[in-house]
Amino acid sequence: MTKRKSTDASKQPASKQTNSESTRREFLNNGSKIAVAGAAMGSIIAPKLSIARSAHAFGTDTIRIGLVGCGGRGTGASIQAMNTTSGNVELVAMGDAFQNRLDGSLKTCQNNHKDKVQVPKDRQFVGFDAYKNVLASDIDMVILATPPGFRPLHLEAAINAGKNVFMEKPVAVDAPGVRRVLRAGKLAEQKGLAIAVGLQRRHERAYRETISELQNGIIGDLVHTRVYWDGGGVWTRPRTEGETELQYQMKNWYYFNWLCGDHIVEQHIHNLDVANWLMDDYPVTAQGMGGREVRTGKDTGQIFDHHAVEFTYANGHRLLSHCRHIRECWNSVSEHTHGAKGYADISGGRIYDNTGKEIFKCKEGKGQRGGHQQEHHDLFADLRDGKIPNEAEYGAKSTMTSIFGRLATYSGKELNWDDAINSDVMLCNVDALSGMNDEAPIQPDADGNYPCPRPGAGAKDVIDWEVGNRKKKKNKNKK
Repeated sequence: MTKRKSTDASKQPASKQTNSESTRREFLNNGSKIAVAGAAMGSIIAPKLSIARSAHAFGTDTIRIGLVGCGGRGTGASIQAMNTTSGNVELVAMGDAFQNRLDGSLKTCQNNHKDKVQVPKDRQFVGFDAYKNVLASDIDMVILATPPGFRPLHLEAAINAGKNVFMEKPVAVDAPGVRRVLRAGKLAEQKGLAIAVGLQRRHERAYRETISELQNGIIGDLVHTRVYWDGGGVWTRPRTEGETELQYQMKNWYYFNWLCGDHIVEQHIHNLDVANWLMDDYPVTAQGMGGREVRTGKDTGQIFDHHAVEFTYANGHRLLSHCRHIRECWNSVSEHTHGAKGYADISGGRIYDNTGKEIFKCKEGKGQRGGHQQEHHDLFADLRDGKIPNEAEYGAKSTMTSIFGRLATYSGKELNWDDAINSDVMLCNVDALSGMNDEAPIQPDADGNYPCPRPGAGAKDVIDWEVGNRKKKKNKNKK
């Protein structure tokens, strides 16, 4: 299978520490530089200086982590990091926009790993600049788990600060954010820093074995693929007296595109990433439909409750994508593909011939499922072995695939990948936010309703759909 080389614009261009902390940080940073230099010289010099070996110079093999974003996923990721069995991991710094979330996360982490949570008051940070203080702490790695609209900013800052990163998916909510992540990924390679992305299916043996069989031709040429994330939806959080509009939107981040990207981006990315992994490529066109059937109230922000997208890859392969948040409907979170000689339930780890006979079933055993934990086992094992994983590119481009689908359903147009990934439409400049009294980027109308996409001409009511008009503008300028 020939991989398409798509065009993108990815080539565009603290607190005080103690002397011992400063010395330790310099040692670790120098270790990364040595590892990169060795890799560049190939067979001449190839040293492997891992974090663990660096830390041994200080009499410990502990990897110190910080957490930015103390919600459920950030808390879970921190616990899973501390669960790893390849040496000791300690949580030493935490930051969030809300004090109550930080307090709740800290308590949960302590309940799970009392001896591994070393986060005194002076390493608990609250506010939009909390990430800066966490990164200025003496940490080896940071977990980034805020709402995804902040991910590009936080990743860039982490790499600039010389930290290894585990970041949750999706990694952006718009094309400028995706390009920013791609640039940070390239910089991480140059600096010898690891980046892991929370697309945990890639770390589950069941998925790995099944996709390997499919890519090796067990059912011949693949004809089309189907992926689903259909369920009942998520929480809503009511307004409270005295809170600002920005506080309300941050609290209900799932319903605002500048924070979440819509559920096709926030959740369905998992299924779309599996399809991209299977194809070893990214789609070239997308068209689809979606809307708000049950999300009609003032508490459901801007996002759709259903999306259906047809993606096409460069080799003509079609991907049918479906995600829905409507209760009491058919539900499925799964991936399936069909080939010339059979079909596969990828998520189920089973492959069948055209008569329905099972010809492959993934092996049972440890590590088959439980990807949320396995991805941390893999990350820390790699770091201690001197390996430097970098998942930024596929994390960014699978995020872009999800955004691509959202742009297609919101606009009602057939779009192409290159126009989409090179779009200049930014949903919010989160770098400029300094406090909860700032103006929220999206404002409700006099009745308390938020602007929502209307496919067709109405799409311009929400955002300048430059993606759909890019070529027309270029052609007009040429004339």
